[in-house]
Amino acid sequence: MVEDQHNQSSFNFKLTPLLCMLLASPCGRKLRGSFAGIINHRMGIKFLLPAICVCTWITSWVLTESSDGLARITLKRQPLDLKRLNAARITRVGIDGNVNDQEAGVIYIKNYLDIQYYGEIGIGSPSQRFSVVFDTASSNLWVPSSKCIFSIPCHFHSRFRAASSSTYTKIGIPCAISYGTGAISGFFSLDHVKVGDIVVENQEFIEITKEAFLPFLIAKYDGILGLGFQDISVERATPLWMNMVHQGHIDHKLFSLWLSRDMKSEFGGEIVFGGLDWRHFRGDHTYVPVAGTGYWEIWMGDVFVEDYSTGICKFGCAAILDSGTPLIAGPTAIVNKINRAIGAEGIVSLECKSVVSKFGNALWENLISGIRPEILCVDVGLCSYNGSQRVRDLLKTVVENGTMEGSALGETPMCTFCEMIVFWIQVQLKQQKTKDMVFQHINQLCETLPNPIGKLFVNCDYLELLPDITFTIGNKSFPLTPHHYILKVEEGCSTVCVSGFVGLDVLPPRGPLWVLGDRFLSAYHTVFDFGNMRVGFAKSAN
Repeated sequence: MVEDQHNQSSFNFKLTPLLCMLLASPCGRKLRGSFAGIINHRMGIKFLLPAICVCTWITSWVLTESSDGLARITLKRQPLDLKRLNAARITRVGIDGNVNDQEAGVIYIKNYLDIQYYGEIGIGSPSQRFSVVFDTASSNLWVPSSKCIFSIPCHFHSRFRAASSSTYTKIGIPCAISYGTGAISGFFSLDHVKVGDIVVENQEFIEITKEAFLPFLIAKYDGILGLGFQDISVERATPLWMNMVHQGHIDHKLFSLWLSRDMKSEFGGEIVFGGLDWRHFRGDHTYVPVAGTGYWEIWMGDVFVEDYSTGICKFGCAAILDSGTPLIAGPTAIVNKINRAIGAEGIVSLECKSVVSKFGNALWENLISGIRPEILCVDVGLCSYNGSQRVRDLLKTVVENGTMEGSALGETPMCTFCEMIVFWIQVQLKQQKTKDMVFQHINQLCETLPNPIGKLFVNCDYLELLPDITFTIGNKSFPLTPHHYILKVEEGCSTVCVSGFVGLDVLPPRGPLWVLGDRFLSAYHTVFDFGNMRVGFAKSAN
């Protein structure tokens, strides 16, 4: 009896993987009913369900990983910090001389300082690994070269060694690409590029021999893999995805992008060449035609704050889909309306109002009770020293000139704000203003303070109260909640919340223009269908 059980167990162990592989094959559906009966007869019903579960898992794995003609790239996430985000730029420029299609041109450039998502590819034979940004708003592939000797950033990243590749071909044509913080330069080469399990042969790419100091010194990625069209490719180099199609590596002429919003995970999402993964989205995709040349550009309608139209795009605006920035850029007039509606302010104004909100009543009560003004901020714990004439002179300078230059040694920003507020309350009391009028005036003064950083911030405690911002695409609504359009950035031991909306003004005929970056693309699974020249959006499974 024991031997019987042992034999049966051994049989189960050996048979189950074999059956699963067979059931996972293309003819597996026809055989599953018959094998279910065999399993039931030989192994007993208690083994049937586990076997079917394992088979189902393997079937799913086989269909999505090996036999479906897809190339999958797992994306990693680089956490944003405030310094990189503050330095990030999207700016309007003119036509780029490197671009052959003068109608496409280059509408804007960015400096990649705020990149979050990147994945891994291989170049050469044997394959040399590189982490790259999959950027839908550019079209060239570039990585640092072993010949990049005098640029410091190159030494902090993987560098391509042509001499180590048996499939390398030198092209040698020089080129340069401009970014917001400088330019990169190098020369064209040819080699095999591995993306997932697909090897694209004889792919043109750029070996970089000179890199701008920023942003590439601090970046976790090595280079850029452009997913735009050939029209905006420097020297009209064929984009990698186009060679995938020409070489017959993918059955369906499309790729899809899913970005995870789980900020605690290093797993940032997935890009799938040749198809899409139903696990990444909910419902059906809404498809709209590609409207421009060069970029993945679509036509969109009005933008709403809750149910209120912002107006400018009521009769249509162009929009570029850009996986290479976390921001959403649009006409300044609309972006200003949105930022006002969500209460986004400069960090100085926001912190000033925070002190008013938390300590204003205590400062008011202490002042009218006769406590000396110069010790009030020490009493509430914001300052560690008694007020001095030097500090009062500073406060007057801030009020009169809108600058905080000349702050006292060791003075904290919260202490400065407190001293400012005490001074403002004193001025208003002398004018016999009511408490409500005083604090209304002080909040207005906070709003006039300079914003040296440039980015706008919101109070993280009130995200649930902020309105949805809705984009109209293909006559359908695509709302973004505050958790979509606000970037949470770790700063020391705290978290700050930054508006994802920035201004970008492009004149007609190319404008008004929107750039829908990762704040939008993380909310909606996106299909880039170059076979039918269209783009599809469905609610992301986040």
